[in-house]
Amino acid sequence: MNADAVLNAYIDLNLLLVVGVTVWMGLRWGLSKSKLGFEFIRQKTLLTWMIAGLVAAPFVADGLNGTLITQAPNLSDMLVAQYLSGNVSMSATEFEGLLGARESFERDVLLGQSTLAQALWGLLAIGAVLSVLITLRAALKLRAILKASYVLRRIGRVQVLVSETTRIAFATRGLRNRYVVLPSGMLHSGTDLRMVVAHELQHFRHGDVETEFLFEALRPILFWNPAFFIWRQEIRAMREYACDQALVRRHGFDARAYCECLIRACESAIQARRGAHLSTPTVGLVDLRNARRGATLKRRIVAATATREVEDARFGWLMLLAALLSLSFATALMIQRPADWSHDRLMLSTIVNLERMAARNAAPVQSDLPAGFVFSSY
Repeated sequence: MNADAVLNAYIDLNLLLVVGVTVWMGLRWGLSKSKLGFEFIRQKTLLTWMIAGLVAAPFVADGLNGTLITQAPNLSDMLVAQYLSGNVSMSATEFEGLLGARESFERDVLLGQSTLAQALWGLLAIGAVLSVLITLRAALKLRAILKASYVLRRIGRVQVLVSETTRIAFATRGLRNRYVVLPSGMLHSGTDLRMVVAHELQHFRHGDVETEFLFEALRPILFWNPAFFIWRQEIRAMREYACDQALVRRHGFDARAYCECLIRACESAIQARRGAHLSTPTVGLVDLRNARRGATLKRRIVAATATREVEDARFGWLMLLAALLSLSFATALMIQRPADWSHDRLMLSTIVNLERMAARNAAPVQSDLPAGFVFSSY
């Protein structure tokens, strides 16, 4: 894949993230009005696969377009067809310039000769470096917490650690081992201890820690796109709802005691001056980073205590997932640049040439003769 294809896929990815956020917000609103509004376990699975599909769609579409998929529908060709049908009131020259704006922008960015392109490359480089440095700083802080903690118990490759510096229980992982870190103050309550460990182990079962690592890996290249941070906030909120529901719906699990444990953990985190903020990439019992986005303790308790009003309906969720993935792939094909010149684009180019010829013929003739010079005939 050459530089032009990579840049094209990168632009498509950012556009897809924006479109996907709009689709997801509408879908979540629709689900909230139905009996499926509190099925957060399925919604979280749906959201995770949707994000994965959006990330992969531009690269898959670029690889298949023109090889296995020929004459794929394209938004640019559709707009040209609408123009030729007389549905766009714009001159052909202006319309062609509008269609070619993205290609001109990509060419300018790749060449890097203009001041705007150089400034853009500089801002992207600075943002990427700062994002990497922030992640490294958080990783070093997390490593220090793990090294200063002592092992309470080992469960296979999972190590349950106790820390004197953190006030929030969280889960993270290394290349081989996984870690559940507990604040030392939690050791006084055996009930809270068991529930918190169960909560963090459930995050491991759902793959939430790996998802957090994925978002941290994508941040250096998507830090400027607001849609990326909306997706991250959505997945962070949804994973807590799903984890709470998965635990509460276990046979014999005390929902009241679990909600009281959440209240105490949130109160302790808010009152603590130090150690109350998580270092990424981690998944905590309570996450103060989401408090400003509406992922409040009240909503978690409501989600955890919600009763299941409908059956699992796994087939329906699979159909919805297939529809969202198909929509992502179709959108990725639609927003790609056209590979070849279609008949309609040739017609548009002909009209543009005719407009330019007409404008050239209509322009007044410039004469080099001195003013006042006249021809006389004999």
